[in-house]
Amino acid sequence: MSSITASQKEASNFIEFVNNSPSPFHAVEEARLRLSAAGYKELKERESWDSVLELNGKYYFTRNKSTIVAFAIGGKYKKGNGVSIVGAHTDSPCLKLKPISKKEKVGYLQVGVETYGGGLWNTWFDRDLSVAGRVMVATDDGKLINKLVRIRQPILRIPTLAIHLDREIDAGFKFNKETHLSPLIATITKDLLLTKAEKSEKNENTADPSISKHQPVLMKTLAKELDVNAEQIRDFELCLYDTHPSTIGGVYNEFIFSARLDNLVMSYTALAALIQSTTDPNSLSNEHNIRMIALFDNEEVGSTTAQGANSSLLETTIRRLVFSNIGGNIQETTSCAIFEETVHKSFLISADMAHAVHPNYSERYEANHQPEMHKGVVIKVNANQRYATTAATSILLREVAKKRNIPLQEFVVRADTPCGSTIGPMISAKLGIRTIDVGNPQLSMHSIREIAGTDDVEHAIHLFKTYFEEFHEIDQRVIVD
Repeated sequence: MSSITASQKEASNFIEFVNNSPSPFHAVEEARLRLSAAGYKELKERESWDSVLELNGKYYFTRNKSTIVAFAIGGKYKKGNGVSIVGAHTDSPCLKLKPISKKEKVGYLQVGVETYGGGLWNTWFDRDLSVAGRVMVATDDGKLINKLVRIRQPILRIPTLAIHLDREIDAGFKFNKETHLSPLIATITKDLLLTKAEKSEKNENTADPSISKHQPVLMKTLAKELDVNAEQIRDFELCLYDTHPSTIGGVYNEFIFSARLDNLVMSYTALAALIQSTTDPNSLSNEHNIRMIALFDNEEVGSTTAQGANSSLLETTIRRLVFSNIGGNIQETTSCAIFEETVHKSFLISADMAHAVHPNYSERYEANHQPEMHKGVVIKVNANQRYATTAATSILLREVAKKRNIPLQEFVVRADTPCGSTIGPMISAKLGIRTIDVGNPQLSMHSIREIAGTDDVEHAIHLFKTYFEEFHEIDQRVIVD
């Protein structure tokens, strides 16, 4: 067997990232840890940045613990210069626990879940599932704090109905999302047997009301994982996830088999590119722009949340940077349009996964636009502006790719097929910022297990890193106004 290639190494690094990120909260924490290790300093949105920001400085902040923004300020940055941004999202379609999830039926304990986003929910049946997310915990000193939790044991499962009881299933697997997607967590018989003594000693009337809304065995499991008492758990946001780890597969080790490729591949590659582009101590010394990544939550449900891309988050962040006293240099300006000047010198790569051509359904793809794995990042175009790509924005990215011979592909949907959308059009419309939509090709999008190519992780990192390093110079010579 030959030694590991550069692309396989980057793919393996991604595997580690996605295996550590079973929820958006975990993905943001994983990004935060990597940024911190790379010398990025944490900021708080509720605090002033004026005395903190420096030329050549590297910073990040989080919102809701599920969105993270990181940026590096060029050594030659001045007010009115642009911001080079890669935007992606941290969330994926999943099942989430309901506010009251306790259910019992015909001898089983179950948990109530609701669907988040547009998942291929049939793929969630007969999988080894567990829960991950954040929990609000009451401390002994009266505070309520946020804690990440992940139960690694497969404690949940959604069983299919035996074919003997549904002879029509081969004609189409149909199910009701309210009644047929409730996972099993235990049998009532076993639960009574193992908790009888504990329940007899416990005064249920003194317990916090939140405990009675969920299966006691679930609350006990969460409390044990967090090393707290169940009564200290006041609320939570929990996603179900497949406990089977992501892996590299295929006879040539060319595939990534994983959950949440959409969109943690693009979140990871944006993160890795920013870090790699700022690793050298002198990497920012000749940079005129601010390099930025923005990894938003809630894209799968429309982005219209405080931590979503359709919020004011990106706008207020750029405003704060424009009007901050970076490096103690006030850089006074009499222009009231300095923010608008900055926006129109800025550029956004909206990075969200793309559709690779499917060998068993190739007729579903436009004949001249069939992206393949290992052949590069895909530029996504839609005449009805479901993607924000224009000729003026695609030419800029093509010039970036040409700098280092990075492959690119193109994708449009068939004229008789609806087109999905991304964070690109909403941010572009809200800010008036030049935007292009791109993504790595994948199969099985929105399944509980998706497929991507190992080489394309490296392709995306290389493209985004080159973009951060070369965009300002390219933007000076590509005249599209």
